[in-house]
Amino acid sequence: MKRFFLIFAAFVCAMNLRATDVGVPAESEDVMLQCFYWDSYRSTGKYGCTTWQELTKDSAAITANFDLVWFPPSGWAGDGTSGGVGYYHRQVSQQNSSWGYRIDLYRFMQALHRGNTKCIADIVINHRNNKSNWCDFFEDNFIYSNGTSGGKFQFTSAHICSGDECFSDSKSTCYQSSTHGAADTGTNDAGCRDLDHSNEYVRSWAKAYVNWMLDEIGYDGFRYDMTLGYSGAYLSEYNEASNPYISVSEYWEGIDKQVSHLKAAKYNTMIFDFPLKYVMNTAFKQGTYGQLKNPSNSLRGKGYKKYSVTFIDNHDTFERSDNQSGEFIKYNADLNTADVKNKILQANAYILMMPGIPCVFWPHWRKYSSEISQMIGIRKLAGIHSESEVSNEQGGTYAYSAEIQGHYRKVYLRLGKNRDKTQPANTYKAMDGEDYTIFVEVGSGIDEVTFGRGKGTKIVRNGQMYIRHGNKMYDMMGRLVEE
Repeated sequence: MKRFFLIFAAFVCAMNLRATDVGVPAESEDVMLQCFYWDSYRSTGKYGCTTWQELTKDSAAITANFDLVWFPPSGWAGDGTSGGVGYYHRQVSQQNSSWGYRIDLYRFMQALHRGNTKCIADIVINHRNNKSNWCDFFEDNFIYSNGTSGGKFQFTSAHICSGDECFSDSKSTCYQSSTHGAADTGTNDAGCRDLDHSNEYVRSWAKAYVNWMLDEIGYDGFRYDMTLGYSGAYLSEYNEASNPYISVSEYWEGIDKQVSHLKAAKYNTMIFDFPLKYVMNTAFKQGTYGQLKNPSNSLRGKGYKKYSVTFIDNHDTFERSDNQSGEFIKYNADLNTADVKNKILQANAYILMMPGIPCVFWPHWRKYSSEISQMIGIRKLAGIHSESEVSNEQGGTYAYSAEIQGHYRKVYLRLGKNRDKTQPANTYKAMDGEDYTIFVEVGSGIDEVTFGRGKGTKIVRNGQMYIRHGNKMYDMMGRLVEE
């Protein structure tokens, strides 16, 4: 393997976690964008089409604001370039999908890399779709540009978990077959064949796949789909074999099980903070903002903020009629209404001023890019990072306040209709919306900070964020405003 990584583990106590973990950037100031939503490869999507070609048109604004972009699954999932969103893929070594052809994928990735933004692949290795019947599969051949292969892999029923429905459904072509894998080490996915990760052949395929996605396709890190489906120990093995810049696990569970998953994965991954999303659902829906104070049902509350990727919504939780109980934005709501807008902006202000790595959702970005862009600029200006300290949290009915210390200065966040609007000493008011206010500590000299190689200098002028490249000034959407 061309990459080598030395893992140094040092536990001082149970909550003093390792200083160096695979796929976990330390004190990261990164901000992530999920650049798709469910079925957004269609031209009829009401929040815009997000094929590779369409996203490339938005690359200037994306790179001006985001350090990481989470892509949808880019492997082949159906005939031609069809196959839906791609979570039931058929052949990952073919990178044509509903989102576009491989050449279009390259062009979008190149546009992001020119702006020093990293590309995050959606890695689906828990399950696999079939070829023509229940238990036959397309071959994967991970060919590199120099003509060499990272390995050929042909799955059979021997690589399917023994508890998969294909062995118990009488309509299956492998019904009651004695050729099967071991018991599942996680949760079954009834829509596809569950791969047996205890099988060395399956693990060799997974490692060949993730290395090929980095070295050949050009991704920088991974978002692992449905990690409930296999042991976290295997996730750690795949990251140790490939050393991605960042790894994010979709382990859709409560906080105690999330902590157990991190331990099983040897802390070699970050994890989407689903428990915090549920806290925000309740807080913003009911106005019980006190729940936002270092919530015990969150990774930050449990002392694992370094591993938290915070989010408000994603493709699975947003506008899905099968997953709407408790959501603070009602199913099929109009995002343009004042009430919905206020809730969305409050929630984005919360995650963008808090530790962890915040992940902005495409429909929110599409509707309120100006406000969210300014929030990102404030985060960058202050140097708020994944391990930032939060202090003086106060919360009640429609009121929340906190102080967040960044690498460069402190931010004062106020949320809710009943929020305290008193300006702290030695600060300026950076943003003031209907239900949120953000104050920023005054810095020494010109109020600016450089971040990200090639991204220029971030400057505040009259409460607005700008980027300076040499003698040119751009707004946060990449538009030239001064020369």
